[in-house]
Amino acid sequence: MRPLPFVLAALLSGAALVAGVVHAARPADFLPQWQRAAKQADAGFSGFSAARGEQFFNATHGGEWSCASCHTRNPAAAGKHAKTGKIIAPLAPAANAERFTDAANVEKWFKRNCSDVLNRACTAQEKGDVLTYLLGVRP
Repeated sequence: MRPLPFVLAALLSGAALVAGVVHAARPADFLPQWQRAAKQADAGFSGFSAARGEQFFNATHGGEWSCASCHTRNPAAAGKHAKTGKIIAPLAPAANAERFTDAANVEKWFKRNCSDVLNRACTAQEKGDVLTYLLGVRP
């Protein structure tokens, strides 16, 4: 049998990890982790940019789709999947309070959508720029 302090410490560590990774209180809570990763990837990183995020959101990046292809050029409005026609709830957190509040969903969203738009994973800077842009979009 393990000593109680060890078991308690393990449980508390696991709970803290789950709380920090599974649910973010606010969409902006994702930015510090992406900022750290962006700085690691590029020592010259100087912060996220809403202007870069908007440009990224609307660009096709050499493929057929942009983020705006499904989420519209106004991410505070409902969109429609370009291939399936499925209605998509607004992406901007100010128009949809559920957006960017669950870490697993956020990572899944970026993984799927970056693959569709870029044919690769998004970088931390790209994620941070896009989220910074979306945080400024108002209905």
